[in-house]
Parts: sequence; structure tokens; C-alpha cells
Amino acid sequence: MKYLYSVIILLVTFSCSSKKEKLSIQQLKAGDIIFQDVDCGPFCEAINKVTSGVDGKNFSHCAIVASEGDSLFIIEAVGKGVVKTSFDAFFSKETGSGGTLVGRMKPTFSGLAPKASKNAFQYLGKSYDEVFDIENDKYYCSELIYETYKEANNNQEVFKLYPMTYKDPDTNEFFPIWVDYFKELDYKIPEGEAGLNPGGVSKSDYLDIYEINL
Repeated sequence: MKYLYSVIILLVTFSCSSKKEKLSIQQLKAGDIIFQDVDCGPFCEAINKVTSGVDGKNFSHCAIVASEGDSLFIIEAVGKGVVKTSFDAFFSKETGSGGTLVGRMKPTFSGLAPKASKNAFQYLGKSYDEVFDIENDKYYCSELIYETYKEANNNQEVFKLYPMTYKDPDTNEFFPIWVDYFKELDYKIPEGEAGLNPGGVSKSDYLDIYEINL
């Protein structure tokens, strides 16, 4: 379970759609946000039941493109913490029907992207946030994106926080997978606490969304 990608569940209502044009991996820029539909089993099934991303797609992971010299790579928060990942490793993951999309700051906000990318370096080595607490010094994938862009925007939110829910909308009861997960961690289910997930980030009005040729 500790290798679970960001699996925060919340309901968001932004309107945004993906562009028809596609980007190649070579066209990626520092600060681009990559969204992936990575299979995380029952956790993702629970997530998908209560939220979705842009164009109704499902995403369980997101990460930021960073640069160092002439090299581009990924900085992401995964089970082992916040790490640097090569493009080859990141884009070789098997994805579901949501596939992989790119979020790029709209021209009006493009100045935030390189700042956010640079900010991501300070989180390298930080622990993964298994309990999805926005206040602790640990980070899940979309929380990393939230913090890097907030700092780039003079500590003003770019991506919004919303109350999280871990309940099945059909029964209004907690999903059993979450009950077991938090019981194992000996932690109270953070129902209603502030958070965000990859799908919600993908709907942001700050972003243009592109398909990517892999």
C-alpha cells in the first residue's frame, strides 16, 4: 500500500477540455504537468467512482517536468518519496484508458512554469504522504504539484483544495479498501479534510491540456 500513487478522492467541477494537437516527448517543457492513468487496483476503482479528470478521463498520478542543464526529467512523489525519474522510466509505465496527458500553463500564466519546476528540487528526498495530510512535511503526487505552483505564484493557490471524501456515493459508507488502508496505518480516515487529486488538477482553468505521442 505504501507504493500507492496519490489517491485522494474529491469532487471537482471545473470545465476544461483537451486540445486536438499532440505534443511529442521532445516538446515537453520545464513546469509541464504529466497526468497518468496508472492502475492502482481497488484504490483507483474507488477514486474513479467519485471523481474524474479532464474530458471524463481517470488519472491516478501526476508529476512535473524539471530541467537541469540541457536535460529534462520528471520529479514525482511516489511510495519511496519525492524522486527524480527519467523520461524512459516514467513513460514506459502501462496505463489504462485515461492514458497520459500533458497539462501546460496557459500563455497568461506561463511564467509560473519554470519557477514551479525549479521549486520541485527542494522536495527531493521528502517522504511520501501516506495519510494525505496537506499540513505535514510529506507529499503525495498532486500535493507536490500544488506546493510547487503555489510557491511560484507568491504563495497564492494555483490549484484549489477541496474537501476529500472516501465514501461510496451509492451507499454513503466508506469504501472498504479505505477502511482497511487507514486501519493498517492506525490513522483516522481524513473525511472532509482539504486535498486534491490528479483528476481535479487536470481540470484547472490555468492549464491547456494536450495529448502526447509516446
